[in-house]
Amino acid sequence: MLDVGEPGLVELAQAVGMSPTALQRRFTRHFGISPAQYLDQRKLGTLKQALREGHDVSRALYDAGYGSPSRVYEAGAARLGMTPARYRAGGEGEDIRWSLLDTSLGQALVATTRRGICMVELGRDADALEATLRAEFPKARLERVDAGRDEFLAPRLQAVADALAGRPSEVATDLIGTAFQKRVWDALMKIPRGQTRSYAELANALGVPRGARAVASACAHNRVAIAVPCHRVVRGDGSLGGYRWGLPLKEQLLARERAA
Repeated sequence: MLDVGEPGLVELAQAVGMSPTALQRRFTRHFGISPAQYLDQRKLGTLKQALREGHDVSRALYDAGYGSPSRVYEAGAARLGMTPARYRAGGEGEDIRWSLLDTSLGQALVATTRRGICMVELGRDADALEATLRAEFPKARLERVDAGRDEFLAPRLQAVADALAGRPSEVATDLIGTAFQKRVWDALMKIPRGQTRSYAELANALGVPRGARAVASACAHNRVAIAVPCHRVVRGDGSLGGYRWGLPLKEQLLARERAA
């Protein structure tokens, strides 16, 4: 359902001299999302920018094109990962529990909201890991907990440990992203352990044959890069490509999955 004043598919098709079905198909093939998803993505981006700039929530949601407050909570809040007001305030009022996990690949910081894992960060320096978390959620209530005594966090830490060891793992995540990014992340989670796909192959599977760079960008913006396995995406020639924590770790992760 579109908000008042937004053009529908029929109106857009008439404007460009195409049938609604042809427009839908061509738009989706070229951009990887439907016209409605594109409009929703643009509105969400406008809303997020206004909230980050400190605009009043009501003004921001109406300026972004949401016809009523309920519309942003139906569509926008789910993608923000929190209410618009809390997003505007840098996560203020959001409760995030986190802990450190020692692994053979270094330390892993795992942070969760009540909805699922919101960040996984790897590194050797515990202080640097904590600083990264605080920079991402500057005004949230951050609580470091003993994972062994926290019934909610413990299984999520175990899932990350299993993923780092190459073992099967599945856990809920709390990711914030555009419609296309979420399509890419969903596709990543369907790649079998120990196997790889090229950026171009993923783009083709998503119906965007020229979207390899967009797929790579979505991988780079994945904040839960272990639970959502972007390490399983490589270049077309089979070389590893890039990885936020370095190619040696990417190679180790793939080797462990193949061995397991």
